[in-house]
Amino acid sequence: MQIPKGKKIYFSSDNHLGAPTMEASRPRELKFVRWLDEVKEDAAAIFLLGDLFDFWFEYKTVVPKGFVRVLGKLAELSDRGIPIHFFVGNHDLWMRTYFEDELKIPTYRDVKEFTFNDKHFLIGHGDGKGPGDKGYKRMKKIFTNPVFNWLFRWLHPEWGMRIAQYMSVKNKLISGDEDKKFLGEENEWLAQYAKRKLQDKHYDYFVFGHRHLPMEIQVGENSTYFNLGDWITHFTYGVFDGEKFELKEY
Repeated sequence: MQIPKGKKIYFSSDNHLGAPTMEASRPRELKFVRWLDEVKEDAAAIFLLGDLFDFWFEYKTVVPKGFVRVLGKLAELSDRGIPIHFFVGNHDLWMRTYFEDELKIPTYRDVKEFTFNDKHFLIGHGDGKGPGDKGYKRMKKIFTNPVFNWLFRWLHPEWGMRIAQYMSVKNKLISGDEDKKFLGEENEWLAQYAKRKLQDKHYDYFVFGHRHLPMEIQVGENSTYFNLGDWITHFTYGVFDGEKFELKEY
């Protein structure tokens, strides 16, 4: 994809809307909506790299209550013709087809390659990648198992939502509270993952979320790993202008 002159590609991750409560996250939702309203003027595309919601589960005819402001803004931008791409995170991994059906936003469940102006990107949420994190990886296999999903859907949404929201906040493997400390460039496991991927193929940029820490780490001679940070503490995002990628604060 060639980016039209004067246009940019924007990247955002880890809003966790709904946490710790809907009321508490409302100011953050409004701030994010303002950001979307501003970037729409020169956005060639927008990438949302997961955990937009602190919890999301789709029943056949039911989706979580709330989030109308951000969903409405995404609908507006999509209807305007701005391509939006959504990667599920560990908190909204039960996203099914709602975004695709209602908002025309493609949804991805793993990393995906993109090329913009001859620059090669590997993009994803980042959970379960790299060495370690074995407890979460085992839990993710259970949560994404079709049998578990089928059984959970038999719960009444009132009970299912309460249980899942409680787990989302209280379970350390899901909440990631213990993963928000910088480990050093050599020990950051997504940087290690990027270096391993470079053994098979060149990428100019690796762009991930999940860690809640804005990071820029050189992982190869011409390759850089970026972590987008979050919209809870840092309010950071990524922007590619066709020539270079930068992290910015809103």
